[in-house]
Amino acid sequence: MSDPSKPLDTSARSSAETATSGNPLPLPTGPLAKRPWLTFLLPFIVYMVVGTLEPVPGEGGAGGAWLGLDIAYEHYPIVYSLRITLTLLTMAYVLPGYQTFPFRVGPWAIVVGVLGVVAWVGICRLHLEAGLLEVLRPDWLIEAIGPDWSRALGLKTMFEMGQRSAFNPLEHLADRPVWAYGFLVIRFVGLALVVPVIEEFFLRGFLMRFLVADRWWQVPFGKVNRAAVIAGTAVPMLMHPGELLAALVWFSAVTWLMVRTRNIWDCVAAHAVTNFLLGVYVVSTGHWELM
Repeated sequence: MSDPSKPLDTSARSSAETATSGNPLPLPTGPLAKRPWLTFLLPFIVYMVVGTLEPVPGEGGAGGAWLGLDIAYEHYPIVYSLRITLTLLTMAYVLPGYQTFPFRVGPWAIVVGVLGVVAWVGICRLHLEAGLLEVLRPDWLIEAIGPDWSRALGLKTMFEMGQRSAFNPLEHLADRPVWAYGFLVIRFVGLALVVPVIEEFFLRGFLMRFLVADRWWQVPFGKVNRAAVIAGTAVPMLMHPGELLAALVWFSAVTWLMVRTRNIWDCVAAHAVTNFLLGVYVVSTGHWELM
């Protein structure tokens, strides 16, 4: 692996050319320039680590077991609020890294976002109505690979972290309406603002470019190879174990958007539109199993 502390060579292109192509400008001096991975990985890591504290419904769903904690499902709003707060703080820290990608959003991002939520909800509802949820559970993958390799690869942990909380604040916090609606706002901030940024910068800003070249921070955004395209769908499928087919379709569509527009903010915007509309659908219909 090449030394990431070496400055990005931008002598071959001007700032105007960079802004037009959507490729990142040089990072400002400091930790973000010396360690390019911080911009793309740090908020995502914080979000995922704190997420291990979140409880989920059902027996054995207490959060924080790996720390010897026993966080009950009723405390989910507190843990989630902490998760979003800490992630926002790290996002603020790496904001100069985000700003190196010229901000612009094209119409295709909105189209993919709107069609994406239709596909996501439709496929998930088909899963449920056709009784495919049990068939499509990822347990078979763990059994096929074997417990030792699954443990080494962290598959079981990843699947557990991908389980939906299905927490309905309008029901569970009905006796505290101010907190119920306040937490619903926090939930939408996480769903439609935080997650789209940190996931897209991790997945497409780092992982897919990492699979293209050692000096991944110099790879123009939108340049892919076969391994990157596969990872761009396979990894998020593992992160959404209860919605494998929906994840297959949706993340493949955003990879297409990435290659077409070569603009990371289009991917973020599509993700944000889908997630926001998904949240509206969930609140309107009561299908909290999708959140």
